[in-house]
Amino acid sequence: MNISSLAVFCGSKSGVNKIYIEHAIKIGQLLAQNNIRLIYGGGSNGIMGAIANSVMTNGGKVSGVIPRLLTDKEHQHDNITELTVVDDMHIRKRKLYDLCDAALILPGGFGTMDELFEILTWNQLFIHNKLIFLLNSGGYYNYLLQHLHQMEAEGFLYEKTEESLRLLNKPEEILPFLK
Repeated sequence: MNISSLAVFCGSKSGVNKIYIEHAIKIGQLLAQNNIRLIYGGGSNGIMGAIANSVMTNGGKVSGVIPRLLTDKEHQHDNITELTVVDDMHIRKRKLYDLCDAALILPGGFGTMDELFEILTWNQLFIHNKLIFLLNSGGYYNYLLQHLHQMEAEGFLYEKTEESLRLLNKPEEILPFLK
């Protein structure tokens, strides 16, 4: 699979562990260096802003998609390659999925979880077959991974977690998939 654009789903807040921002900045550098367009939620705050700024600083391209109701709350990023304002969250998610070749999940809150589970569900339902990566920065997703394995053990998943979700512990681990 050739990846020319990567959707990154992540928090509009920075979180308490500095590794979240460090990993976002490193992912941004890797995307720019490998000529991979960042597709993301269009905000300038938190992890979202850090990764977009990193891609732009390193000479890459960034496409943001933000719903009108969040243009103030998430402080839309006006210093990126392209920003699209859409009517609602459903349109935003669909556009993000349509624009990307694969997706990467960084730490975040409810919105990030919503995006992760929707894209996993769409894979399961054959709506798309995009690679999905989970960057477990500082062990942030350890408990979620335990729960996914519990769902698998209890017979609720159609495939093993590792078949639908590729686990990364360091940003550099995505490099083989970008080449």
